[in-house]
Amino acid sequence: MSNAITTALVVVRACTVPSFDVVCEVDLNEVRNAVDQANREIGTRFDFKGSDSRVELAGHVITLHAEDDFKAGQILEILNNKMVKRKVDLGFLEVEDPKPAAGDRVTQVVRLFDGIDQDLARRLIKVVKTSKMKVQTAIQGEKLRVSGKKRDDLQETISLLKSAGADRPLQFVNFRD
Repeated sequence: MSNAITTALVVVRACTVPSFDVVCEVDLNEVRNAVDQANREIGTRFDFKGSDSRVELAGHVITLHAEDDFKAGQILEILNNKMVKRKVDLGFLEVEDPKPAAGDRVTQVVRLFDGIDQDLARRLIKVVKTSKMKVQTAIQGEKLRVSGKKRDDLQETISLLKSAGADRPLQFVNFRD
């Protein structure tokens, strides 16, 4: 019986193909920490004293509340600095223009990208296919699975995708040998 199990394991290991996943995932804990730090700095800065300026996070949407466009720009700069310090890539952020809110107030919405959409996945697949590398790509939900027979081909594919100029930050995870 022990011999059959070892043979099954050898067969399973022989059938597995090296692969990795390409994802675009933002660390929401770090984003939450950056928003909290931005709110603390806004509360202590002299130029924001007496104003109801703040940053709110709800899901994948950050809302900036300010008295005017200038202060909204300052809040966005504070938020960007806190994101960089928390090692959150600013490529995850899609900043909309400030919009008037109730009274003389202004709100500005910042959306967080999460996941690879179909268009980006197709563009990445096209980049890999035009390079004539011996790897296979498949879209699996909001990630892209790349598999190939040789580990070197996968590493070349990673460097190719890094230099492909995607409009979003990409991470390469679940590298399986």
